[in-house]
Amino acid sequence: MGAESNGSGAALLEDRLNVFALVIYIPGPLGAFLDDLRRELVPHYNPHAHVSVLPPRPLAVDWRTASEQVRASSQSWDAFEVELTCLDIFRVTEVIYLEVGAGARELRHMHEALNSDALAFQDPFPYHPHITLAQEVPHERVAEVFALARRRWEEFSGPRSFRAERAVFVQSTIRNVWLDLAEFPLGSVAIPGRER
Repeated sequence: MGAESNGSGAALLEDRLNVFALVIYIPGPLGAFLDDLRRELVPHYNPHAHVSVLPPRPLAVDWRTASEQVRASSQSWDAFEVELTCLDIFRVTEVIYLEVGAGARELRHMHEALNSDALAFQDPFPYHPHITLAQEVPHERVAEVFALARRRWEEFSGPRSFRAERAVFVQSTIRNVWLDLAEFPLGSVAIPGRER
């Protein structure tokens, strides 16, 4: 996903795109560090660190209908630990990202279970749990940005894992801002959507 936001600003209905995703936000000091790092690496982004369960996709139905599928599934998943390990680059897209170690199996299971029915989408690449740090970097700057990201990650002394306890259904806008539509605690009843 491009520029991320936690949906803190309202968007007109006509500003919203038919592009949705399901994400798990990274809380606490780790999330704050990753947001600051992403702003340093790619200053024009407004990040909200997350791992995508369902990468961006169009929907053929109303988002509320699709979110019911998430609600029904989320009740059967327990919260789990997600550990971030090393930096890497997707060679085709030159996206710089953090690899997910522990928790990758659970994320793949969630993706597999949800990428059907109202949420079905043929992803352009195989699903790979990760945290994007920089994308759309000019080719000639990728090595430099990657080196800076690796240095900052090595310097970080805080926790490198977080507990995935809730998933958030989000929608993109023409300004490349993502709005939170509904939150789903894992293993319990969904919190009603809070459309903005």
